[in-house]
Amino acid sequence: MLELVFSALITIVPDYLYRRYKQGKRWGHEITLFNVWYELRWGLTACAILAVTLITVIFYFHPSTRNVSAAFRTITILSDRAGRVAEVYVANNEDVLAGEAIFRLDTTRQEAAAQTAQRRIEEIEAALGLTATEVASATARVEATEADLAQATSDLERRLELAERNNSVVSEQELERLQTAVSGAESQRAAAKATLDGAKLRQTTLLPAQLETARAVLSESENEISKSTVFAEVDGTVTQFLLKPGDIVNPILRPAGILVPEVTGQGRFIAAFGQISASVLKPGMLVEITCASKPLTIVPMVVDDVQGAIAAGQFRPGDALLDQQDRARPGTVTAFLAPIFPEHLDSIPPGSACVGVAYTSRAKEIDAGEITGLSAFIARIVDGMGIANAIVLRAQAILLPVKTLVFN
Repeated sequence: MLELVFSALITIVPDYLYRRYKQGKRWGHEITLFNVWYELRWGLTACAILAVTLITVIFYFHPSTRNVSAAFRTITILSDRAGRVAEVYVANNEDVLAGEAIFRLDTTRQEAAAQTAQRRIEEIEAALGLTATEVASATARVEATEADLAQATSDLERRLELAERNNSVVSEQELERLQTAVSGAESQRAAAKATLDGAKLRQTTLLPAQLETARAVLSESENEISKSTVFAEVDGTVTQFLLKPGDIVNPILRPAGILVPEVTGQGRFIAAFGQISASVLKPGMLVEITCASKPLTIVPMVVDDVQGAIAAGQFRPGDALLDQQDRARPGTVTAFLAPIFPEHLDSIPPGSACVGVAYTSRAKEIDAGEITGLSAFIARIVDGMGIANAIVLRAQAILLPVKTLVFN
């Protein structure tokens, strides 16, 4: 409407004044409702062309959007395992601090497993003490068998010496008996050494490995017990949290609730502009927004970043070929807005729906001499056209309470 009124003032009005005072034609006589097109055809045509041109230029270089939101992050309250709730420490919509317990799952089975592992550790430690006694006993047995072997060998050698001096003194049966005694002593020594080696292997390898396994089982059980209590990772507010003792919680099928952190969006807003504005949206552009949660207020923002990809182009591999015509919406250019004065956002809750206008400014390029001459003059005019969208935005801020509270 503003563009149309402005265009009429410099096209239709001069045309009418020329015909009225230069040609002497009067409204209601020479100029009537039936011949107004013929009489004011030049002004009407010029007005239509100028209005369309102004609207195109203004909305291209000063894009507006009705999709501005104070996005915020939420944290799903989940446990590491499924289980039955034993205790609940907080209530719904209650503020929590980082590290504060939210709820605890039942740990009866894990505590029983930990107690079993602890008893197993004690059993293995006792077995280690018993094995030390077995090693000492086996060592003494080896020493005894070595003494028996030495005695048998000494008796055999002495009888062999006597036999070499006089065959009649020592009989063949006695030598065979002594030889058998030496062989038996060697077998007993080998058996005693094998028993000693087995006891040492049990003491140094088997029982320590079993002890470490039992300790690992105990550690796993204690870890499961510790993870049964869910803590808040950040400061925030617990919402949609209606757990009661006895409820079943599943990390996949049934979350416990939602935690809204105190600092979620870092005061940044997300705005969706049409794709035609992708070439003019740049970081550093001034943006003005007004929100329904804070009516009659214009909040100055600045474009902090522009997302390089349009979400409508993403795809996920599936079992069917992608057909581009199946995409119903073309998608928008996502811009991230930061407040110039952060205190203006104090009374705007996260998730607020807002409208905004971005303003193109080439003042820095003109001052730096990058744009000169006629181009600089046209750039100044185009930048100044943003006042039309600024007026419209302020009109929306004024009419928003009336539109919402009365006409809706």
